[in-house]
Amino acid sequence: MNIGGYNGRRRKYVRGQYTGVIREFDAKTPGVRAMQIFIYVLCGIIALICIFPIIWVFLAGFKDLREFMSSTSILPRSFDFSRYVYTWERLRIYNNYLNSLYVVAVSVISALIFNGLMAYGLAILKPKGYKVLNALVMLSMLIPSTISIVPLFVNIQHLDMGGFFLPLWLAAGANTFFVVLFRQFFESFPKSIIEASRIDGCSSLQIFSKIILPLSKPICVVVAIYAINGAWSDFLLPYLVLNGTKFETVMVRLYTYSTQQTATADNMMRSVVFSMIPPIILFFIFQKKLTTNIITSGIKE
Repeated sequence: MNIGGYNGRRRKYVRGQYTGVIREFDAKTPGVRAMQIFIYVLCGIIALICIFPIIWVFLAGFKDLREFMSSTSILPRSFDFSRYVYTWERLRIYNNYLNSLYVVAVSVISALIFNGLMAYGLAILKPKGYKVLNALVMLSMLIPSTISIVPLFVNIQHLDMGGFFLPLWLAAGANTFFVVLFRQFFESFPKSIIEASRIDGCSSLQIFSKIILPLSKPICVVVAIYAINGAWSDFLLPYLVLNGTKFETVMVRLYTYSTQQTATADNMMRSVVFSMIPPIILFFIFQKKLTTNIITSGIKE
């Protein structure tokens, strides 16, 4: 009975129920428990330091201009959401929200498809001259984006593509960092899967769309997170392309509002809160998906 109980308990450990950085048996010792408490406290302090600016900006939005300039307290005197409503209506930021969502949605699709296709050609198809093309891709990572913004903007103007979202979508589909991420992931694919797909009559495009992408969910989620963050928080290229049009994004709208004489500090605080809400929500949604995909992708059945 004891042996059977031991074996049953051992099987639970093998299955992963009690596995982890610290085992259940070790966690009962005083030294390990003290170290575990210290790590929890340290992580809590770091998390609080990271979250504190967001909390401060959100609470500062409940203050009027006089209270904001004179009070040193973090907590406002009253939680009046009408001030946020007033700033929302004053900035007329609803259309800018829709513009940013359009940019983010299509930028993610563009980043996954075009960068994935580029990496697919370099990692799996490997046509003639792919080594030279791969070297050029890696070399382009040495060029700072601030240097390339001038010729990029000139080409956009020559092609008469200004005043709309198209340049922003194409820029997301030509990201060297995304290509490198995809290429490193695709190179780990077993060649037997690709060869079996070709024997079944799949074309190169069908292999990419029906085999490669469905098996690349972890890296697709990573690229999507980077693309969302980059498309939402990008300012320079949207400002050069969309400034003065009805297609201004949230970041461009916040800058143009800050240059107006009617802009006040309290309204700027509330507008910053409006700009932070969508990426925070999307981050928490994709963070759970990212963690799940990374864990499951490292387990082989």
